[in-house]
Amino acid sequence: MPIEYDVIVVGSGPNGLAAAITLARAGCSVVVYEANATIGGGARSAELTLPGFLHDVCSAVHPLAASSPFFRTLPLERFGLEWIEPAIPLAHPLDNGSAACLCKDIGVTAEKLGEDSAAYRRLMQPLARNWKNLSIEFLQPMLHLPRHPITLAHFGILALCPATLLAKFIFKGEPARALFAGIAAHSFLPLEAPVSSAFALVLGLAGHAVGWPIPRGGSQQISNALADYLRELGGNVELNHRIENLRDLPKSRAILLDVSVWEFLRIAGQQLPSGYRRRLESFQHAPGIFKIDYALSEPIPWKAEACRRAGTIHLGGAMDEIAASERDIARGRIPERPFVLVAQQSLFDQTRVPRGQHTLWAYCHVPFSCGTDMSAQIESQIERFAPGFRDCVLARHKMSAADLGKSNSNMAGGDISGGATNLIQLVRRPVLSPTPYRTPIKGVYLCSSSTPPGGGVHGMCGYHAARLALRDIFAKR
Repeated sequence: MPIEYDVIVVGSGPNGLAAAITLARAGCSVVVYEANATIGGGARSAELTLPGFLHDVCSAVHPLAASSPFFRTLPLERFGLEWIEPAIPLAHPLDNGSAACLCKDIGVTAEKLGEDSAAYRRLMQPLARNWKNLSIEFLQPMLHLPRHPITLAHFGILALCPATLLAKFIFKGEPARALFAGIAAHSFLPLEAPVSSAFALVLGLAGHAVGWPIPRGGSQQISNALADYLRELGGNVELNHRIENLRDLPKSRAILLDVSVWEFLRIAGQQLPSGYRRRLESFQHAPGIFKIDYALSEPIPWKAEACRRAGTIHLGGAMDEIAASERDIARGRIPERPFVLVAQQSLFDQTRVPRGQHTLWAYCHVPFSCGTDMSAQIESQIERFAPGFRDCVLARHKMSAADLGKSNSNMAGGDISGGATNLIQLVRRPVLSPTPYRTPIKGVYLCSSSTPPGGGVHGMCGYHAARLALRDIFAKR
């Protein structure tokens, strides 16, 4: 059978498109097969509530996309991608009516933390000075020869710490502790777990380096820009093309799969060796999410003024409350007061809504594959910090963890991370190997968030997998 394409990519999420672009730039003929009617995977936007209200289907705020070493090499602005930086990237309201804030300027952030001002500077400034080098180091497999070993070692010592331990050791006051804990909770880990601090440090540093920006017109614009650039390079994208088995694919030199470990197990059939299959089967899921999108008649009436100028809001109160919520999730329990992540993109991007109206994007963590409706708990948390919120609601669109898996098979059980991000699975993602993207099937590579460096819209999983595939392809020629 003659070769139809040099490379086939399955899945048009940011990692799949990043892989396709890397290969097309190297002169390969590339096609991307997407199962759905729209490209983007977790970086999509749609009218989920009412006509004219554009919501981000999954990812919404993009510090890692804006700081991605690979995306920075692409002319995405030429294809319509425009970043908007909210005045305050992140606000974390407290019950006394104040809010701790992550601002782009470290000095401004520190100043508002009162007694912890100096401690915050000591923690973040040395790392921020080396952000470009650090971002290259941690946005690749953990098993690699570091280019900047001293900088990485400084970061690594702090990153290995449980978030609660590091926050209590460094900070005295609740605002700084709560701010750190809320960012660490993006890990989906109990905050007493090793490496939970890594997420607070990475996302906090990204906030100081590039902010926590949103794309004008929705997260779909990231995917659209990537796909348009791929087409300019000669690549093709085929929609509504679901792959049920690897044997159904045309002949090619390489296949790159932007699918989860569990989807790979399904479509690989019996082609995988039993030992490798067992290792993938032991790969653990992260908890799920319950997501709700709102159409609003007016902006949210936050008690804290800073929240009215922030793109992202973390709702969870004090550090101990956030830690208790995440601990419950890890134990398979529904928290009474869940930690809630909120984004209010329409405050800064009126292209998403009818004039004078607004959207709200919100989710909380839940046990894997949980079908419980968490909208009452989420709204109670919002009302706690914004009394009168419910009076602004025009419409709601809800998705449970189980619903997410039905809408996107790569998010089975509501796991939007491609697998748990505990210490073992950061090192062994998805298997312990210096080349974790290569599979035992000749010419087949994994390039999803189930591979290093993991979840987030940054394209680095696809970039690294494609670079490995290129080495293998050209080694054979």
